[in-house]
Amino acid sequence: MADASEEGPILVFLGPTLRLADAEALLDAVYLQPAAQGDILLAAHAFRPRAMILIDGQFEDRPAVRHKEILWAMAQGIVMVGASSMGALRAAELHDFGMIGVGLIYRWYRRWALSSLREARGSPPALAPDDAVAVHSGPAELGFLQLTDSLVDLQRTFSGLMRRKAITPPERTLLTTMARDMNFRERTLAAVLGAAGWPDGRIQEVRQTVVKQKGKDALLALHTAPSLIRRAEAAGDVDSWTATNTFMRDLEAGGIDSNLVNTYKLNP
Repeated sequence: MADASEEGPILVFLGPTLRLADAEALLDAVYLQPAAQGDILLAAHAFRPRAMILIDGQFEDRPAVRHKEILWAMAQGIVMVGASSMGALRAAELHDFGMIGVGLIYRWYRRWALSSLREARGSPPALAPDDAVAVHSGPAELGFLQLTDSLVDLQRTFSGLMRRKAITPPERTLLTTMARDMNFRERTLAAVLGAAGWPDGRIQEVRQTVVKQKGKDALLALHTAPSLIRRAEAAGDVDSWTATNTFMRDLEAGGIDSNLVNTYKLNP
């Protein structure tokens, strides 16, 4: 298990991407449910952490975690790391502001942003679709059990099948397109292959070879977090932060005391 014993705990926002027991075996941290709007702010006040690792986030029943509150946390000296899912997306979006990204999916979002920026010739970058990492999951009482497959995991799986010559390049393109066109709430390997006319027996065979890239990236983030956090703390780069009326109104609308942004002192 990686050593996280420094001043202040490491917080990890984790849901369907990785089993809690697997995460706890790798990193000594405080594990919280997937983050939604305001949770970064509330968790900072509750735990006084030295760092937060954002893996999973909520986005259906509650507004998604805001970029502005992640920037607020970094301005308080809290190291922010993102990977795998919502964390990879936010880390790619906030890379230039100091959020640390880990893993293949994070790099994929970064490349997409940069290529989009070039193509748009100066227009704001259009990132990869948010739902590429989205999955439908069970409730907290069931440990956020993953019920569907993410597009990014399916793409990696189809690429693996093509490299092993189990499918042809045109078949890979077709399956990827079919997966991309499905709603994330219905997107599973069986649903895609079934729609493509694969027999049940072959679908079950392929099921054993599914690439869990989101889980791999989450494990990498937890494994490397202590060294990444120490390096960021040594650098000591902390940007200023300015509240906006929109952000404060959104917090109040979500039932969160907006005064919390002004009453947090990491080093009083």
